[in-house]
Amino acid sequence: MKKIILSGGCFWGIEEYMSRIKGVIETKVGYVNGTKEDPSYEEVCRKDTGHAEACYIIYDEELIRLEELLSKFWQIVDPTVVNRQGNDIGHQYRTGIYYTDKKDLPVILSSKNEEQKKYSKKIVTEIEPLSCFYEAEEYHQKYLKKNPGGYCHIKLD
Repeated sequence: MKKIILSGGCFWGIEEYMSRIKGVIETKVGYVNGTKEDPSYEEVCRKDTGHAEACYIIYDEELIRLEELLSKFWQIVDPTVVNRQGNDIGHQYRTGIYYTDKKDLPVILSSKNEEQKKYSKKIVTEIEPLSCFYEAEEYHQKYLKKNPGGYCHIKLD
């Protein structure tokens, strides 16, 4: 099994979207690559932790390759916007790709370069090794499965 962590606005939508992809085995939401150890949602929202809301994805590379997963990710974000996706505004809503295996970096960069061809503005999506991931509170996990009418900036249907 492989791992990749993706951020792109509210983590509820990213998680729900990714969980529907064949080959994605597990998802969980949390806070990635910030400076405060084990932050709360309230702390992340105050923008003083440096974390992004993100979705930790475990996938079976026999069923879906990283290139395909990233292609699906690019379809649901605007990678040229800083600190905003849909109605979500703030540093915690930035787009990002955080990897746990440095062998994934060439694939990620190639995917970004291919995506860049679609835009006149520069892609600002962070691409960094994972430095930390703290699981979000339980009520955030699988939020849109538990609350099908809940807010989502991503078109899921």
